[in-house]
Amino acid sequence: MQIQYYRDLLVWQKAIDLCVEVHNVTLVFPKQELFGLSAQLNRSVVSIPSNIAEGHGRRTTPDFIHFLSISRGSMNEVETQLTLAMRYNYLSQTDHDELLERCGEVGRMLNGLIDALERRLGSS
Repeated sequence: MQIQYYRDLLVWQKAIDLCVEVHNVTLVFPKQELFGLSAQLNRSVVSIPSNIAEGHGRRTTPDFIHFLSISRGSMNEVETQLTLAMRYNYLSQTDHDELLERCGEVGRMLNGLIDALERRLGSS
């Protein structure tokens, strides 16, 4: 499995889409959250595709797996922050559930890519 460009990875593309969706919902958060939950949520979600790209750029499989794991951790942060936003009534239950489903999709893709890369390492 040789991937020439990180932009070709479907997981990176889906993570970029998730960034746009999260950014759009944070635009309606209260102004007092501009430097709080809104900013933290946007930083966390941007970390997901950013770490996929950085890991791919490291050009070794162990490094790529490491950065994919960081992306997975950022995904957990995003899920937690979305739940807080819903509990604070900044986000509707419907938007929360839809975004968590998108997170789940990206998370499953990250897990699949990590598993495939680990199998490749094991067979080397």
